[in-house]
Amino acid sequence: AVATQSFGSTTAAKDSLDGNCNFIDFTKMPPGTEIGLHTHADNEEEFYLIISGSGLMHNENETFEVQPGDFVRNPPGGTHSLKNTGEKDLSLFVFEVSVS
Repeated sequence: AVATQSFGSTTAAKDSLDGNCNFIDFTKMPPGTEIGLHTHADNEEEFYLIISGSGLMHNENETFEVQPGDFVRNPPGGTHSLKNTGEKDLSLFVFEVSVS
């Protein structure tokens, strides 16, 4: 299953923020779900802060495990995905910012 916005909630959207932040989301992914492989625009940079659970992150040409406390940068124009490979929910904050 691919995780969608229904697994999380937007904590702050661009229209309620000053600066270049597009959104801050809190996402809780049940076991076995994933944020499928996707590519962002060249003017979007995204960060994942893992709060709980564990998973497998693909970021550009690298695949690695993530756990609580990990902070992952997804570069502008980058391709990435995240899968919950654990037995508990994988909770994370997603921050997306506009870059020039």
